[in-house]
Amino acid sequence: MRICSYSLHSRVWRLLLVYLLATTAPAALADVEVLGLFKDAALLKKDGQQKLLRAGQSWNGITLKAADSKAAVAEINGETVTLGVSTRISTNYAQPKARQVMIPRNSARQYITTATINGRALQVLVDTGANIVAMNAATARRLGVDTEDAPVSTVTTASGKVSAWSVLLDSVDVGGIKIDRVQASVLEGGYPDMVLLGTTYLEHVHMQERDGVLMLTSKY
Repeated sequence: MRICSYSLHSRVWRLLLVYLLATTAPAALADVEVLGLFKDAALLKKDGQQKLLRAGQSWNGITLKAADSKAAVAEINGETVTLGVSTRISTNYAQPKARQVMIPRNSARQYITTATINGRALQVLVDTGANIVAMNAATARRLGVDTEDAPVSTVTTASGKVSAWSVLLDSVDVGGIKIDRVQASVLEGGYPDMVLLGTTYLEHVHMQERDGVLMLTSKY
């Protein structure tokens, strides 16, 4: 009879252990949400609680390594991940594949593709030598870009000195890699005849050129 009693108690303990594991497992899968990003800090939400973490601090299994106004780098369950604002992840996180765009080089050795600027699609020329997205005044009008109260300066082009207005585009999207609030320049006259996709957009992507194909990969 003692043997049977021991066996019964053993089964009861095993059942209790399975129950405890089942009831505690969901806590490890609780979602983490990025509510705000700042220089060297990020506002996170987990299990209904919010916490402002500064770089180097840990909370609820999350260690913040670095952050700025665009993204945060954190370690979650041993995985280093890059997070944007409003990103919602699970603590059993698997890094998603970054979005990529491939642009073939044309016969003039140029990389031309379609971009959506302020919700309107048009052709753009990838120009790594341009420190800003640039367009002519007529293109700016088609895109609904207002230059009336924009700061103005004088720049030198192949056609001579022209006025240039500094503006902020609502968004620039190339193949799904969308960047909001992109600084741009609107030049008086017909230059450039095609929008130049300059550094104020390209700084947000990784670029790799191989066998006549330019690959843009999202950073965030």
